[in-house]
Amino acid sequence: MTAVILVALGGTGGVLARYGLTVWIESIWTIAAINIAGSFLLGLLLHVGDGLSHDVRNGLGVGFLGGFTTLSTLTVQTVLEADGGRTGLAAAYLAVNMAGGLLAALAGYLLGRAVA
Repeated sequence: MTAVILVALGGTGGVLARYGLTVWIESIWTIAAINIAGSFLLGLLLHVGDGLSHDVRNGLGVGFLGGFTTLSTLTVQTVLEADGGRTGLAAAYLAVNMAGGLLAALAGYLLGRAVA
């Protein structure tokens, strides 16, 4: 039951953090930055979070970072850009999110392994 509560609280915090950033910085690139930062932090958590309980790791990873990042907004924004005739922007947006997220996750993972 503790895990469920921590995931719910973390998810709420992550969603509110994402919402706050998108209101503060109104740009499609804000979501890209959030997704890349979240990927880095999740990669980092894999090693740095070793000393945390399973429930706390889930609260942070599945909850907070799962709520903070968003695949659905990324994909819908890509569709909207393409539908609006901005196929180059749509492709760049998708590429930045995917490649940036993958590279950030790898960087976080490697940094976490080095410091843990």
